[in-house]
Amino acid sequence: MKTDNHPSRLKEAIPFTDGWTLRHEGAALPARVPGCVHTDLLAAGRIPDPFIGRNELDVAWVGHTDWTYENALAAPGTAHERTDLVFDGLDTVAEITLGGEVLGRTANMHRSYRFDLTGKLPADGATTPLTVEFTSAHAAAEAMREQMGARSEAYPDERSFIRKMACAFGWDWGPVLVTAGMWKQVRLEHWSTARLARVRPLVTVDGTTGRVEVRLDTERTESGSGRALTATVRVGGQEASVRFEGDTATVTAEVPDAGLWWPRGHGEQPLYDCEVALYDEDGTALDVWKRRVGFRTVTVDTSADEHGTGFTLVVNGRRIFARGVNWIPDDVFPSRVTTERYRERLTQAADANVDLVRVWGGGIYERDDFYDVCDELGLMVWQDFLFACAAYPEEQPMRSEIEAEARENVARLMPHASLVLWNGNNENLWGFRLWDWDQQLKGDSWGEGYYLGLLPRVVADIDPSRPYWAGSPWSGSWEHHPNDPAHGVVHSWDVWNTTDYTDYLDEVPRFVAEFGWQAPPAHATLRRALPGEELVSDSPGMLHHQKADDGNGKLERGLARHFDVPGDFDRWHYLMQVNQVRAVATGVEHWRSHWPECAGAIVWQLNDCWPVTSWAAVDSDARLKPLWYELRRLYADRLLTVQLRDGRPVVFAVNQSRADWNTPVRLRRMSAGGEVIAEERVELAAGARTVAGAPVPEKLLPDAASGTEYLVADADGERAVHFPVRDKEFAYPAPEYDVELAAADGAGDVGVVVTARTLLRDLLLQADRLSPAAVADRGLLTLLPGESVTVRVRGWDTPDAEAARGALFMLTRS
Repeated sequence: MKTDNHPSRLKEAIPFTDGWTLRHEGAALPARVPGCVHTDLLAAGRIPDPFIGRNELDVAWVGHTDWTYENALAAPGTAHERTDLVFDGLDTVAEITLGGEVLGRTANMHRSYRFDLTGKLPADGATTPLTVEFTSAHAAAEAMREQMGARSEAYPDERSFIRKMACAFGWDWGPVLVTAGMWKQVRLEHWSTARLARVRPLVTVDGTTGRVEVRLDTERTESGSGRALTATVRVGGQEASVRFEGDTATVTAEVPDAGLWWPRGHGEQPLYDCEVALYDEDGTALDVWKRRVGFRTVTVDTSADEHGTGFTLVVNGRRIFARGVNWIPDDVFPSRVTTERYRERLTQAADANVDLVRVWGGGIYERDDFYDVCDELGLMVWQDFLFACAAYPEEQPMRSEIEAEARENVARLMPHASLVLWNGNNENLWGFRLWDWDQQLKGDSWGEGYYLGLLPRVVADIDPSRPYWAGSPWSGSWEHHPNDPAHGVVHSWDVWNTTDYTDYLDEVPRFVAEFGWQAPPAHATLRRALPGEELVSDSPGMLHHQKADDGNGKLERGLARHFDVPGDFDRWHYLMQVNQVRAVATGVEHWRSHWPECAGAIVWQLNDCWPVTSWAAVDSDARLKPLWYELRRLYADRLLTVQLRDGRPVVFAVNQSRADWNTPVRLRRMSAGGEVIAEERVELAAGARTVAGAPVPEKLLPDAASGTEYLVADADGERAVHFPVRDKEFAYPAPEYDVELAAADGAGDVGVVVTARTLLRDLLLQADRLSPAAVADRGLLTLLPGESVTVRVRGWDTPDAEAARGALFMLTRS
C-alpha cells in the first residue's frame, strides 16, 4: 500500500473533451466530444434535423465528405514519466497529427487507441496543434476494397470493408446517415513505472464459493522495466496479491458464501465491487481498475433429443425459457445515447417481463454503462460479434483488425454477469446458403473462418467462462441447414415476408432468435416527425420513414388476410398495431406452450434509432406501442393461452414462475351478442417452470361455421380468447359502451373508465392522441358485455370525457 513517505505515482486520467472545433467551409464550428459530425453540424444550424420529414436525403453529402477536428495541447503539468492521448472510440478511418507529426492512423470504430505524447510537447507552456482528420467512410471502404483486390461481384456491400457500425449505411428500419467523429471519450493519461493495460476477470462459482481469477497485462516505462510489482485483487471483503517481474500476472481471490446472480424473475442480482490495484516494489500505488462482478454459471444445452438438437440457456444449473428482445443502437448517432437513456430503455424492457436482450451484430458493442444496467436489472445479454447480412473477406489487413477488435471487446465486457453468450454473426452462415453467396464468391472467403475458427479461439483464450455460438441462425453444424427449426437457433422471417403469421403454428423451433411484424410508430411521434404533412399511409413522408423493401405492401397484404384494409388513416394506424400484436402473440403463445422443446423467443425488436415504421415495441420517441403492453402479458411468468392440438382447442397454463400454479379455469362458449351458450370449469396444475394443458370440452367448442361464437378462458386474473375464424369472418356487433373519467392513484393521473354494453375486442386507448406526453397503463384488451375497465393515464393535463372517447379504438365488423 502507498504510504505518506512516497510521492503519489497513481495514474491520472484527465478528460480531454473541451476546446474541440470542427472545420467546415473555412469556419471552425464548436464541436462536442463525444459526438459526431452530424450532431455538431446540427447544433451549429448548418444542417436540418435528418429525422424530420425527408431531410435525410438533404444531408447525405455529410457522409461523403472528409472532416477535420482541431484542438491544441500544452505540456502537462505533471511529474509522471509518461503521458498518453487515449481515444475510446474513433469513427472510423482517421489520421491523428500533433504539430505536423503523424501520431497514428485508425481504421476501426469498435477499438480504442492510445498514443504516447511523452517528449512531444514543448516545456515552455506553448500549445501544439492537434488534428484528427476523418476520411469519408464511403471512400475509405472503397479504398480498402481496391487495396485487397476484392471483386465487387463477390462483395457488393461496402460495409464489409470497414469496421464501422453497419446500420449507419442504412437498414430496413434505419436511415443512411454515415457518421464520423470522436464518438466515445477522449482523455489524457499520465502514469509512471507501469500501468494496467488489460484486466480479465474470470468469474466462476463452485457451490457457494465465488472465484475471481484475474489475468492482467501491464505496460511499463523504461524505468519500470524488470521491476518487481504487486497486483492485488479485492472483492467481497476478500483480498489476494501476487508479486511479479514480467508483463503479465494472475491473481485469484475466493469469496465464501457468495450470493448467486440470477436473471430477473429467477432470483436476486447481487453484485460485488471488484478492485485490482497495481503497486510498485516500494508499495506505491500505480494504477487501479474497478468494476462490479456477479457470481453465476452459464451454459447452453445443445444435446440431441427426439426432436432434434436443442438450444437451452442454463444459468446456475436451471434451464430457462428466454423471453427476449433484439436491441439495435438506440440512436443512429450513438454518442447521443446517455446512461439515463440506456436505463430508461432497458427498464422498459424489464417492465415488459423481458429477461434477455440480444445486442444485434449490425450495430455496436455498447458502452459499459449499458451492461451495468443489465447487470442490475437481471437482463441476460446475448452479444453478437459485429458481422451482419454480408460476406466479409478474411484476408489482411481486415483479419488482423477484426482479431484485435474481438480481443479488446471480449476482455472489456467479460466482467459483466449479465453477459451470457457470445454469438459469431447475424445471418451470415444462413446467408451463405439462402442468398447463394457460393455462386457470386466463386471460392473467395466470406467470413466462415471468423465464425468457426478465429472468434471461438478468441473466446476460449480470453473468456472461457461463457459459451460461444457460431451464428444466428445456426443449426450447430453444416450437417443441417443453418436455419433448420429442429436444430439450434432459427430466424423466422418467411412469415413477415411472404406468408401469414398463423404459419408460426406449423412448426416448433428449438429457439427463435428473430421474428416479428411491423407497425407504425405512435401517432404523436408521426406528427412530430412529419410536421405539416397530411398523414396518409402512402404519403411521401410515411413512405420515406418506411425502409423495408415493399414494407407497406407487406403490411397491407398481411392485414388483408384478417381485416379489410381501411382507407381512413386513423383506422389503418390502429389496425396495423392490432396486427403487429396478433402476429407476435401467435408466435410467443405457441412457442411457450411447447416448453421445454422450444426454449426461447427473441422478438425483433425492442427499440428504434429514428422515427420509422418498424418491428419495434418502443418507438424512437420512447413511446410504448401496443406491442410493448402485449409483451408484458406474453412474457409474464404466468400465461394462459388456448392452442390447437391436432385441430382441437386446448387450454394451457404456462408457468415460468418459481411456484406451482394450480388453478381452476372458467371456460365460456360465447355468442357475438353476449350470450353464454355453455360454461364449465377445468382444473390445471402447472408445476414451477412447467406447462399444463387440458382439452376444451366438446360442448364448449365454438361453432366455426356460424361466425358468431368464440371461447373465453379466465384464471387468476388472466384471460385468453379463442375465435375459430379470422376477424373479417366474425360478426362483431356494433360497439356500444360508456366512458367516464375518475380519479386515479398518483398525482395528476386520470382514470378513463370504459363500460362495455357489447363485446369490445382489442379496445385501445391511444393516450398520445390526448396529449403528446400522455401515457396509458394498458394496451389492447377485450371486454365482455357488462364488464368495465379503468385505463390510467399519466401526463394528461386537460382531461375530458369526449376527448377520451375520441381516442378509443376497437374492432368492428368489416
